[in-house]
Amino acid sequence: MTTSFALVATMAALYAAGVYAMLERSLTRVLIGFLLLGNATNLLLLTVMGYPGVSPFHGDEGRQSDPLPQALMLTAIVITFAVSAFLLALIYRSWQLGRADTVEDDESDVSLRAVAIETEDALEAEEEDAETGDESVTDFVGVDASPITLLHAVDASALDDDAPVDRPRRGRDDRDDRGDPTP
Repeated sequence: MTTSFALVATMAALYAAGVYAMLERSLTRVLIGFLLLGNATNLLLLTVMGYPGVSPFHGDEGRQSDPLPQALMLTAIVITFAVSAFLLALIYRSWQLGRADTVEDDESDVSLRAVAIETEDALEAEEEDAETGDESVTDFVGVDASPITLLHAVDASALDDDAPVDRPRRGRDDRDDRGDPTP
């Protein structure tokens, strides 16, 4: 089986242009990118279809074509049409409401971006500390931070300082194989 280089190159160009167009904020460009991806997928299915032959119900004369890629291509066409219709409706509604088809950042997007930048800066600082060998800057080793804090009735009124506490018992179970008590 030989595939046409022109089909493969066209398919690759359509995939690249489709992905690039879908990364834009304009919904119209997203729609164009989705259509390019759908056509690239159809070319992919056409490429893997193999040798074109007669249909299976036509008879046993000659080579028969595989009906599975054709069915997949038909399904891809239907899915592309349905999603395109949805995107067109979305673009029309966006144009009615805001006279623009671009996707704007809302407040939660901006706050998430700020948190992501702070987290990224903190991770970079930890990586720099790890590279320099300064391992004393962790949450559990430093003198200032203590992961376990004992609370008393002074800290919270719902706590009872005289409440029973589970303490481990020292008995036969705390001895090692030789019968000596474990520290």
